[in-house]
Order: sequence, then structure tokens, then C-alpha cells
Amino acid sequence: MDITPEQRVTLHGFNNLTKSLSFNMYDVCYTKTREEREAYLEYIDEQYNADRLTNILSHVAEIIGAHVLNIAKQDYIPQGASVTVLVSEGPVVEVSEESYDESPGPLPGNVVLQLDKSHITVHTYPEFHPDEGISTFRADIDVSTCGEISPLKALNYLIHSFDTDIMTIDYRIRGFTRDIHGHKLFIDHEISSIQNYIPDEAKDLFDMIDVNVYKENIFHTKCKLKQFDLDNYLFGYTKDKLAEGEQQEITERIKLEMDEIYYGKNMDRSY
Repeated sequence: MDITPEQRVTLHGFNNLTKSLSFNMYDVCYTKTREEREAYLEYIDEQYNADRLTNILSHVAEIIGAHVLNIAKQDYIPQGASVTVLVSEGPVVEVSEESYDESPGPLPGNVVLQLDKSHITVHTYPEFHPDEGISTFRADIDVSTCGEISPLKALNYLIHSFDTDIMTIDYRIRGFTRDIHGHKLFIDHEISSIQNYIPDEAKDLFDMIDVNVYKENIFHTKCKLKQFDLDNYLFGYTKDKLAEGEQQEITERIKLEMDEIYYGKNMDRSY
């Protein structure tokens, strides 16, 4: 919960607190053959190419009230994409060369002055199991802001922007700012869990685990879809094309893969 205007503390200078939200999503798919795997990766590369990711990050900037300064994007070969968006809390200030008198040398026609350092980035990671049976896609999004704008405002939008089986979400407040008396402030808002910022209708879809270090202002939440429908994990066909025994084997393999990602450890694979 943000500090109300009545509770707001007068700061000495700029709010130097850095608030960083790391949103990691995983999509899991069963790809029985090399051809299926290649088709899945091609589909993912098209669905989450640099242009679409740029649109997502630009909307994140709009949601949190940040001003976009610069965008760099890249699609990679054979797979993957990256986008970096440089943002600021307020609009940039342009100063003409004539009015800027503190530079030791010549200046270009305009200079951009940035009082805060904030960015939004995304990187994608297609990956597959050596025996071709499981393919995964991971997108890592980082929203790092300084000042009063909060990256947590964009969390609900990010959850709904991807087809997500598993999410790991980290939020950390770093650094400190000072009030007018020199007293350090290491956090400027109340938070007990990242789950406070996830709507109930989204939380109902996931099992969740929290690991929070309150003293250090570090918050971590892991989420895994509750409901399982095998059809959502097959690429190019449905489960009615499979024998019952094959359906059960594939289900066990996919659930094991999801559990290993969710709990962050390798498990018994004696299926």
C-alpha cells in the first residue's frame, strides 16, 4: 500500500530508492518429435518476437506512469529476442547549447538531462529436453524504477500478457533516500507480499509459495497453475489422438517438468 499524501515524508532531494520487479514466466509443451519441437519453437519465436515484446514493455511503461526515452530491440538466430526500454519518472528536459554553461567542451544542439535511472527489459529463452520430449519457453522481464513510480502496478498486466504455466516473481527495494533531517528511508511504502498486488481472480488460478526477507525488503513469490488439461500441452494435435497409456505417460512427464521448475530442484524421473 502506498503512503497517502497525509503520510508522505518530505525528502531531501530526489527519491533514490530503486524498486526492482523481476517477472519470470515459463510455458511448457510436449513435443514428441524433432519436427514438433522445431514447429513449437518457430511458433514461440513468432508469438514473442521483438516487436510484440516492445509493445508489451511500452504498455508497462504507460501503466506505471513512466516516460519512454529510448528502445533497443533484437531478434536472435536461431531463437529468442531481447528488448530494453530506458524510461524516466518525469518528462525529459532538453537544454539548448546556448543555455548550458557548465560543460568543459563543445556540445551538440540539444542535451538530454536525466535525473533518474529506470529501465524495463525482456529476454526470451526457448529450451528443450535432450530426448525431444519436453520443450519450454521462458521470458524474463525486469522493471527497475527510481522515484515514486512503482513497477508493481504492471504486475497484473504482465500476468495476462503471456500464456503462463509457472511464474517466479521477485521484488526488491534497494538503496536509501533521506528526509530533510538526513534520516535514511529504506522503503517508502507498505508491503507484506507480492501477492498483495495480484488480483484475486488471478490468484485463484495458481498454487503459490512465498519466501520473503522483510528486514532486507526482498519479496519472492512462485506460482503454478492449479488445473491441468493435457490438450493445453500438446502441439498440433489433441489427446484423443493418443492411447490412454500414452496420455498418462505424457501427463506424468509434463507435471514432473513443471514441479521441477516450481520447486527449483531435480526430482525422481522413474516414470
